Amino acid sequence: MKENTAVKTVETSHPDYESEIIRIVRGNYSPKAAQSRLEDYHGNDIAQAMDSLTLTERKKLYRICTASMLAEALERLDEDEAGVYLNEMDLKKAADVVSELETDSASDILKEIQKDKRALLIDALEPEVKKAIRLIDSFDDDEIGSRMTTNCIVIRENLTVPEAMNELVAQAEENDNIATIFAVDEDDEFYGAIDLKDLITARKNNSLDDLIVTSFPYVYANETIDDCIEKLKDYSENSIPVLDNRNRFLGVITSQSVVEVVDDEMGEDYARLAGLTAEEDLKEPLLQSVKKRIPWLLALLVLGMAVSSVVGVFETVVAQLTLIMAFQSLILDMAGNVGTQSLAVTIRVLVDENLTFKQKLRFVFKETRVGLFNGIILGVLSVLFVGLYIMLAKQKTAGFAFAVSGCIGAALMLAMFISSAVGTLIPMFFKRIKIDPAVASGPLITTVNDLVAVVTYYGLSWVFLINMMGF
Repeated sequence: MKENTAVKTVETSHPDYESEIIRIVRGNYSPKAAQSRLEDYHGNDIAQAMDSLTLTERKKLYRICTASMLAEALERLDEDEAGVYLNEMDLKKAADVVSELETDSASDILKEIQKDKRALLIDALEPEVKKAIRLIDSFDDDEIGSRMTTNCIVIRENLTVPEAMNELVAQAEENDNIATIFAVDEDDEFYGAIDLKDLITARKNNSLDDLIVTSFPYVYANETIDDCIEKLKDYSENSIPVLDNRNRFLGVITSQSVVEVVDDEMGEDYARLAGLTAEEDLKEPLLQSVKKRIPWLLALLVLGMAVSSVVGVFETVVAQLTLIMAFQSLILDMAGNVGTQSLAVTIRVLVDENLTFKQKLRFVFKETRVGLFNGIILGVLSVLFVGLYIMLAKQKTAGFAFAVSGCIGAALMLAMFISSAVGTLIPMFFKRIKIDPAVASGPLITTVNDLVAVVTYYGLSWVFLINMMGF
């Protein structure tokens, strides 16, 4: 008789690169041998390992690794954390690392190190690197120029194909963003772009002008990130040129920077939707987090008091029909949910700056219809289930039970209809008066819709249940 063969599930274990890097740093390898081993690891792995090393061990790592290896690691960290590590390096090493960084990353990281060392470090940089960093620093944080890099290939538009190839090879030693080559005229004005593949496959007697795409997308350095973010997202280019107001070529914004810009903008909008004045992170001090949250909370406190005051107006209704208090949260919650849904959809739609007034009206009409039809569906279900609940669980007559549930269903339908309109119109109003529509945050919409729901629910209860039906 054969024995049953047990089938074992083998779990795939992921390599622990962080521990391996730490062992290399703590080992007794010669600097050259340790560097050779560390070269096999991705910059992200080295970046993750740095936090687990002591200060002494990190300083050993700085001496072992080349400037390009350390630059690749710092590129993977937040600016504040990268600034701490850069500040730990000696001046010469730090200057070499900064020279290897993308200029936009270098600018951001330098802002995080000690002021006295930052001045010495900038003075120690090569003139071209220093000039590029100061150029980026000249733009405000909300301008696209603050996110550009000078790591790109730029050639004259009047070169021959062989001359362009020679220029590409010469510049590629210092710049690794070579997938797209940018052409400028004698005044450094942007002329167009050439795909690397087209240049490589071109015959030497071909005209360079035939290879240049003059309809290539571009942005201006002084444009705000909000204004040009959609333009950046619409193109799948590796790099998009950044120009000054005289159309002179300054640098490029890379696809990686575009992703970071979009992520940052989404994070800020998400923060505002939550009623925050800015994003928070895990390392943020307590008082700073409180400072960010308190402005909207104070405004919402005032609105909340208004809602409570409105409830007080309907004291007689509550006194005569205490049962309706049990279903207040049903109306409030659904109205708030519908308003928040409409708000989220509206903010996404308003990103498109080309919407006409007619398109906006059509969108408002659509959102209110969605709220109305959802309200009808949920209102009908509420009439049925709430009526049965009151009749069976509360031992009330069918007439009373379904009169109350009918009032609840009607209030739910009306509140959801109004809330969808409020969630659509408020961000449009903010956009109209030149305020970021994301400021019309979720908590604000919810509180306004609470007010709508309270007035709708208790108003209908007072009219139909007390005045008309005499309960």
